Amino acid sequence: MDSEVLIVGAGPIGLTLGIDLGKRGVRCTLIEQKARPAFLPKMERVNARTMEIYRRMGLAQQIRAAGLRADCPMDVYIVLALNEPALLHLPYPSVAQAQAETRGTNDGTVPLEPYQLISQYTLEPLLKAIAETIPAITVCFGCEFLALQQDGDGVTARVRGSDGREQDLRTAYLVGCDGGTSPVRKELGIKLAGEGNLLSLRQALYHCEELFERLPLGNGPGNGRHYHIADDKATQLIMQDSTKHWTLHSMVETDGEMDRQFEKTIGVPIKYERLSCDPWRQNLLLADRYGKGRVFLGGDAVHLVIPTGGLGMNSGIGDAIDLSWKLAATLRGWGGPQLLDAYDIERRQVGEHNVGASRYATLGRRKWRSMWRPDIRDDTPAGAATRRNLSAVADIEQRKSNEMIGAELGYRYVDSPIICNVPGGPEHLFREYQPTTWPGARLPHVWLDDGTPMQDRIPDGYTILKLGRSKADASGLERAIRSHRAPVTVLDVPDRIARDIYGYDLILLRPDLHVVWRGNAPPEDAALVAAIATGHSDPA
Repeated sequence: MDSEVLIVGAGPIGLTLGIDLGKRGVRCTLIEQKARPAFLPKMERVNARTMEIYRRMGLAQQIRAAGLRADCPMDVYIVLALNEPALLHLPYPSVAQAQAETRGTNDGTVPLEPYQLISQYTLEPLLKAIAETIPAITVCFGCEFLALQQDGDGVTARVRGSDGREQDLRTAYLVGCDGGTSPVRKELGIKLAGEGNLLSLRQALYHCEELFERLPLGNGPGNGRHYHIADDKATQLIMQDSTKHWTLHSMVETDGEMDRQFEKTIGVPIKYERLSCDPWRQNLLLADRYGKGRVFLGGDAVHLVIPTGGLGMNSGIGDAIDLSWKLAATLRGWGGPQLLDAYDIERRQVGEHNVGASRYATLGRRKWRSMWRPDIRDDTPAGAATRRNLSAVADIEQRKSNEMIGAELGYRYVDSPIICNVPGGPEHLFREYQPTTWPGARLPHVWLDDGTPMQDRIPDGYTILKLGRSKADASGLERAIRSHRAPVTVLDVPDRIARDIYGYDLILLRPDLHVVWRGNAPPEDAALVAAIATGHSDPA
């Protein structure tokens, strides 16, 4: 084998997958058709759950250091232009303020790590540099995927190098993280279903050295993250991580029109340079399946959402971290056949949920934008009524795009073959998060008595938590897991706060900190629980 895992696509999803596999000692190769990471605007917000994942990978501090500085507010404004009074101001905390809230809260309701604004053109080179330091990883930019064939032992991929020569690469598993037009997905014959081409816009990236420092402009809004323009072109201006770069989205036809729209949005003369401008379309699409045989798919290759809610790239990072430990376990011989089968079952339901969340947010934004009328600038009673009505509707509907904590933290894996499923469970909510240890859920964040977070105490592998000075005997479950040669740790946590929030004496966690099983006494059939957790249970 040339590698144990071949990853097609070295964007944030593929690089995150490669880094996590490499840290687990899995030999992997990342290939990327581009010669180098592109300086193009795409995602710009790493959400709370993704930052928790990056913390567990040891990357959170580096990502925060490269991203938007911690004191910048994340406020959202709806305006006519940046030099005019805001029609609506929705304040959201800076990273520093969110971190202070996290330090002062210990009821399981907040994430361990708040969000971080970091532009994709900053994140990709950072992850690439990290990947290139890991001995198990080979990174090949300027290498194009052409075709694949798979058999019972592995996958053969045909690729073309930067010199134009074609060669075959042999790998145990292949993962397509190659975007919405995914050649790997097309090779597998997997279709996307849903709503395509919902809206056509242009997106431009501008360098504007002075804008951030000049805000507010007259009576206009102050520093923030998003500035939605109340017009008939769906115009919005988004600050990037440097505070010197800005992206503009608008329904116009040409680059020149984009420049005029940018000038109109700012409202005062200002020096700027347009760095790029490209059309894009809004889609709400989900793949029929997340892989076939020894080939898997993740990120935009399987789910295309509208950026409202910020669930696109972040969903893909969840795909990567779910697949990584399952591939590593299978390659090292202790993971049963149900582990990799569970990837499609678990992550496709999250993809479907997040497509729904994106639709919910998008419909909210469309609703307030539908209140626009041509008289919105008029100094008349009718004009004032238009502004007032639009603002009132936006005060309700725009929040749907910016307050997605339930979708970020509250997802859980239902009917998974590697979870001890319990019927019922908390409702899946987009905007509300209720901490729970229901099987399939993410373990909520809790501060322990010594000031350390529970998540930092948990090692890699499976973990059996013994909580609140419980006398319950976990040795039988530990032995049962070890019988499959899987790594497992029994972690005795006497702190009462953890027992109170988690609600049970014993909790079995997977390597990704999702709950497999919970109880106040050892499981009646420890062997069955262990077999389910490690993927060795009989699917019948």
